[in-house]
Amino acid sequence: MFIKFGQLLAVRRDLLPEAYTRELEQLHDRAPVLAPEVVRFVLIDALGDEVEAQLGALEERPLAAASIAQVHAATLPDGRQVVVKVQRPGLERAIADDIGALLYLAAFAESVSPRLRPFDPVGMVREFQDSLRRELDFQQEAENVRRFRAALQDVPGIWIPGVVAELSTHMVLTLEYSPGVRVDTYAARHPEAAPGLASAIADLMLRQVFENGMFHADPHPGNLFVLPDGRICLHDFGMVGRLPEEMRNSLTHLLLAVVDGEVQDVIDAYFELGVVGEEVDRGALAADLSELLQQIREGPLEEVSIGAALESLLRVGTRHRIRNPGPMLLLARAFFLTESLMRQLDPSLSPVEVFRREMQRVAVRRYAPERILQEGRRLGQELDRLVREAPGELRRALRRLSDGRLGSVRAPELESLGRRAGRAIERLTGGVASAALLVAGALLIGIGGWHRIVGDLLLLAGVAGTLVVALGAIRSRS
Repeated sequence: MFIKFGQLLAVRRDLLPEAYTRELEQLHDRAPVLAPEVVRFVLIDALGDEVEAQLGALEERPLAAASIAQVHAATLPDGRQVVVKVQRPGLERAIADDIGALLYLAAFAESVSPRLRPFDPVGMVREFQDSLRRELDFQQEAENVRRFRAALQDVPGIWIPGVVAELSTHMVLTLEYSPGVRVDTYAARHPEAAPGLASAIADLMLRQVFENGMFHADPHPGNLFVLPDGRICLHDFGMVGRLPEEMRNSLTHLLLAVVDGEVQDVIDAYFELGVVGEEVDRGALAADLSELLQQIREGPLEEVSIGAALESLLRVGTRHRIRNPGPMLLLARAFFLTESLMRQLDPSLSPVEVFRREMQRVAVRRYAPERILQEGRRLGQELDRLVREAPGELRRALRRLSDGRLGSVRAPELESLGRRAGRAIERLTGGVASAALLVAGALLIGIGGWHRIVGDLLLLAGVAGTLVVALGAIRSRS
């Protein structure tokens, strides 16, 4: 359990110096190997006495050994090649004991050093406990694999191994075998393929983050393989990050503001992402962020690292007692690992250019006509419901208040107020929708190509909507 906590601290680049995180990173791939009889015991306990007939030939020597489990190759009776991930026995009991020790140490640290309280050491241990419980449940990892397969099935050049459900439990996970080699090994053997692999890995990472909202949080070379046909294969879905759409939008604004050097936009987007307490000195934070952005932009833009910039932002926020959300910490590490691999495969590839290309793709998807129509229908339904129900709800609420000490209120005045509020909301909604059409049109025109035609149409629709709203406002005022 302390190995896993060390791995967690290796992610907290906002708390620890780089020398410490670099040393703690070694905990990811140094673990003792389970004895064959222990592996057999776990398999029988999880899959039953007939496990040997079900699994067929299981190789005794593991392919890999980690802190939670180790992986073996096997051949099923029907000839299918699979890999079997076997969890180390007794982990739940050992973790329960160790979590108690960690909670004691965290509470003791808070009492001895009040300066640690804003970082919430006890809360950090509790969050770690929850994440560890999820990681111990291989059925959750199997569900992660299924979701990744569904999300990336239409992406060319990507393959995710399928789950063998009948041979998977909460302690054993069986997947299709990947007949590939590590991406760094493949690139060394085929140097002409390295630039294409670097670009594909970068696009894959950004697509996961900004389009799917679910990303592989441990994309080191040992989890990225290349198949004989050149496709990229992802392994090990125990560490997965999830970003709700609202967080993805704030992240997009944050990174674009970092690239453009807009200090106030960085502050606004960062406040949307982090948990900001009353004790935060916003002026001092703004000064530190301004200095950080200046340092980032002093070098050539094509050499800017998105992962390093995000890590620096989180580190500044932690210093100013902003509690960074867990997904952002995982994301900073994932960006850092991806960019390190990109530079190893193709030093000429610019992370910023790849990021901008992905933002164009996100803009096209977000402002596609069918999505705008869908959002418009949803907005129209909400508006219709609000206009129909607001007067009655407001009347009932004020009637309840009038039964107290606030006196009586005449219903006709309430109805008139409701109608006026409804008309004002209609105009406000129309104005927002028109502005969205104008912004979408301008973005698509900036991309060029066939998007310019759609952008011109959206601009025309936005101008027409603005005129309608303006005429409605003039008429209402008269």
